[in-house]
Amino acid sequence: MIRYVTSRLASLIISLLVASIVIFAVIEVIPGDPASFMLGVNARPDTLAALRSEMGLDQPLIQRYFAWVTGLLQGDFGNSWTYKTPVADLINDRIWVSLPLAVYALVLSTLIAFPAGIYAASRRGSAGDVTIMGATQLGVAIPNFWFAMILVLIFAINLRWFSAGGFPGWDNPALALKSLTLPAISLALPQAAILARVMRSSLLDMLTEDFIRTARAKGLSHRQALWRHAVRNALIPVLTIIGLQFSFLLAGGIIIEQVFFLPGLGRLIFQSISARDLIVVESVVMLLVFTVIVVNFLVDMAYAIVDPRLRTKT
Repeated sequence: MIRYVTSRLASLIISLLVASIVIFAVIEVIPGDPASFMLGVNARPDTLAALRSEMGLDQPLIQRYFAWVTGLLQGDFGNSWTYKTPVADLINDRIWVSLPLAVYALVLSTLIAFPAGIYAASRRGSAGDVTIMGATQLGVAIPNFWFAMILVLIFAINLRWFSAGGFPGWDNPALALKSLTLPAISLALPQAAILARVMRSSLLDMLTEDFIRTARAKGLSHRQALWRHAVRNALIPVLTIIGLQFSFLLAGGIIIEQVFFLPGLGRLIFQSISARDLIVVESVVMLLVFTVIVVNFLVDMAYAIVDPRLRTKT
């Protein structure tokens, strides 16, 4: 197990190093000079040069990269050129919207998908199975931003059960969760459709395995064999999808945050790109990539717990 964990940690560190190089290189080659953007086209050359020096844009790319990475390792994300405040403070303010939203959506997705996938697999070919598979096909096909606008139209504008957007803060947790409910549903249902299909497919594969037939031959009912043996062994591909979904929900909610005017990390990235605030974009994207890689590492650890055979293959 120690060797397995060590190999995964080494992979995590290499992935972070490569990601930091790619993120810095891609963002730095985006056309446009942030200093010129901030001062305007009529800025004097000496003023422009002074601002570029203050922002560190006059330094070589390699020097700027190592300064950025060194700061990240020390917990210093730099200062925003637009907001005139430390990037860490901006992230701290926004992550308490994006992170609860991602967790909320993932919980909803899992609570919907697991029962649906298990039910469909246990009753393969039945009307219930066909109905669930049809619903999941529809869920996969519908864009989440379109679904979000439909939810706003129905539940915010017509029924007035929820607000159409905005976030009141966590001073009132019940009100905060209510404001995140429509965004979480719009993110969760398409992901639940994918997860339910994976759960059903994985369970159907398990139900044809020899150990299930052996369990049935020993006297277990179909339901007992399903819950005692098949479900646990079907979790490995499902864990993969859950890990990927959490990463997507945290990093890929930019459009949903725009639809609902949520002050999260996605909206911060969008605003920073518009303002050419490169240090914010680089740091937030790197944080999101770090989260994705760590989640994948935790999924690998979960694999080893669910299937001990994996620990002997490394």
